[in-house]
Amino acid sequence: MPERHRRTVRDLRRGNRARLLRRLYLEGPLSRQELAARTGLSSASISNVTSELLADGLLEEAGSVDSDGGRPRILLRVAPGAGSLIGVDVGETRIRVELFDLSMAELARCEHPLKDDGHNVTHVVRLIADGLKAVSRTGVPHGPLLGIGVGVPGIVEDDPARGGAVVHGQTVDWDAVPLEELLREAAQLGDAAPLFVSNGAKTLGQAEMWFGAGRGARDAVIALIGSGVGASVITDGSAYGGAAHGAGEWGHTTMQLRGRRCRCGARGCLEAYVGAEAVLERWREAGGAAPSGADEESALAALLAADDPATAEVLAETAEYLGAGIADLVNLFNPERIVLAGWAGLLLGTRLLPAVREATAAYALRYPAARATIELGRLGADAVTVGAATLPLSRFLDTGGTAPAHVPRTAPAPRRGPAAQPTAGLGT
Repeated sequence: MPERHRRTVRDLRRGNRARLLRRLYLEGPLSRQELAARTGLSSASISNVTSELLADGLLEEAGSVDSDGGRPRILLRVAPGAGSLIGVDVGETRIRVELFDLSMAELARCEHPLKDDGHNVTHVVRLIADGLKAVSRTGVPHGPLLGIGVGVPGIVEDDPARGGAVVHGQTVDWDAVPLEELLREAAQLGDAAPLFVSNGAKTLGQAEMWFGAGRGARDAVIALIGSGVGASVITDGSAYGGAAHGAGEWGHTTMQLRGRRCRCGARGCLEAYVGAEAVLERWREAGGAAPSGADEESALAALLAADDPATAEVLAETAEYLGAGIADLVNLFNPERIVLAGWAGLLLGTRLLPAVREATAAYALRYPAARATIELGRLGADAVTVGAATLPLSRFLDTGGTAPAHVPRTAPAPRRGPAAQPTAGLGT
């Protein structure tokens, strides 16, 4: 009886294409000889696959390097113009939509403040749809759209009965919101358009692991600190928990029994002590005053610029709570690297990083704490949109540059390649 699920020649060819594309994307430019050494494929396979990818316009030559006594070796890279990607960040104060080429160079951007309607679902879906249309109609030349990635607050599940990705965002009052179905209808995407939805902290984590402060680590935690708090936990190079679920809901771990009320409704959550909204609330209670009409980011900057004993006490307490929260991650996951990211994480971290490291060491077990480093993220405000764009990018690489037979409703768990530089620099 024939063996079921036997790999076909087409499967092997697609697998070889995927191996080469991923290596070249994460480590390129590379010569054919370097590709053979790094992939384990034969010289003949390398020649056949690269010729095919060059003919398809997915690769391009990127100069040459001298060889030992022979002809110069031609370098290859993934062609930036071979496709385009859209990343969407459903943030706390705005919707950000960005169009990228395959080197993650920004081609177009559109931002809409949320303002008075906040995270009203109809309002958010309309703003995303408007942003998608705006970046697609800028007139900037770009390759075919490979897909759209969306980073959202909350837990994402795949529910085919409700049109695909459904979002549970307790802090923004989203209860089983059928976001994919609503967005496909509002933006007139149709069922065939590649659309991926994932937790925003996970997309940020993926961006920092591919292009930022997480590169080279196999076990890491990327913490997103804004008004809220989340984390992406990476174990052995893969996102913990699967892409169709929430990131590690670190912000809603209990820091103090019967403590301060959190946005989620519970008491004593870490977010109620280190989230920007909570830090500002504690500052006001201590007598601090933000400039009139200041938004949350400006208010936090004013807090950090203040020089008085009450402010110093609020910041010292914030650093200790954050360090204790990181110590929990160290004890649970034994990461080699912790990255503080998100707009508030970068603002607070610039001032408080030494104190946070000290508090982490005081609350964590000595052995795992000694091997873990704590540093700041490198991708700035665009990290979530960049990470969201890596969702369709990863699918493109995994399929060898061919369209998948089935487009998943929720985001795939992108596999990490070897620690390496991307094909081109990424603006922050």
